[in-house]
Amino acid sequence: MTWAPYGPYWRQARRIYLNEIFTPKRLDSFEYIRVEERQTFISQLNSLAGKPFFLKDHLSRFSLCSMTRMVLSNKYFGESTVRVEDLQYLVDQWFLLNGAFNIGDWIPWLSLLDLQGYVKQMKALKRSFDKFHNVVLDDHRAKKNAEKKDMVDVLLQMAQDPTLEVKLTDDCVKGLMQDLLTGGTDSLTAAVQWAFQELLRQPRVIDKAIQELDQVVGKERWVEERDCSQLLYIEAIIKETLRLHPLGTMLAPHCAIEDCNVAGYDIEKGTTVLVNVWTIGRDPKYWDRAEEFLPERFLEKDIDMDGHNFSFLPFGSGRRRCPGYSLGLKVIRATLANMLHGFIWKLPQGMNTESISVEEHYGLTTHPKFPAPVILEPRLSSHLYSPK
Repeated sequence: MTWAPYGPYWRQARRIYLNEIFTPKRLDSFEYIRVEERQTFISQLNSLAGKPFFLKDHLSRFSLCSMTRMVLSNKYFGESTVRVEDLQYLVDQWFLLNGAFNIGDWIPWLSLLDLQGYVKQMKALKRSFDKFHNVVLDDHRAKKNAEKKDMVDVLLQMAQDPTLEVKLTDDCVKGLMQDLLTGGTDSLTAAVQWAFQELLRQPRVIDKAIQELDQVVGKERWVEERDCSQLLYIEAIIKETLRLHPLGTMLAPHCAIEDCNVAGYDIEKGTTVLVNVWTIGRDPKYWDRAEEFLPERFLEKDIDMDGHNFSFLPFGSGRRRCPGYSLGLKVIRATLANMLHGFIWKLPQGMNTESISVEEHYGLTTHPKFPAPVILEPRLSSHLYSPK
């Protein structure tokens, strides 16, 4: 759906996502999965106490395991025919190739030559994903009467609907399945990585967040998703992180479906339009001290993330807004809150706040170019860190 042009297929895919996949009731039914995976993640972090490590690999694994259980009912790990490391590699390659600068996209006649080898790599990746998707679909069809329904079950059920405007073929189901997996994994990793990259530069922000957590949640339990509406400073941290470091520098490409004029510029039908949300988020016309990390700005003004405020568009706006943003925010909020609630975070010996870089590594999603290593110490009762 991400790359699909506006038309019957795109409209139908969007309706399926909004009316069947990302409904509040459906997302609530998967909360137990998010809780179980988050507890496993917290336990794994606790085992690293006192030792320097990088967050990315642990966040990626947690995110992928959570999403595969919600989408596929299976982490595809351990006894499964597909290991989580293999799937992680496929997802990483997907982001790498989709974010690569392919000269053939800009000079069409060169695309036939595939000078950089990206087309060859993408075709090989498609074959690998196809093999994985076939395993998943065969598995789901063999267990179609299972009591608990995941997102793939919903898609396969929709594929049997004779009233659909566009028939959901296996290839369509595979494409939507891949959107769900890729869209939901790297976003959490990037957002939480950036949050800590900024927080470790400003210990006073961490202190304020912990003070709020202790007041709202206490120190005898973990943060639950229902607590997040009361964690206003944590919400401000997330918003400020996404303002300075949007998940993608550009929103998903838009295409003009008719000739139009925007701000005095003539846009011809068929023109690809890219919206630079990175620049919008740092524009001094809209943001005071735009280059500084100041979560307090979002306490002073009620600015939401649903695309109605055009100076802040972390998930896009309008019909092309990310359909899964509500799930993404649930996971980001609960993950960041629990990481701050459960641990004291420090830099390794020899590092200071000035040595933390906020230089970016650009791709389909934007990650820190030089991620900071971290050291943690548990701050809650020891029994809370054991996986249930």
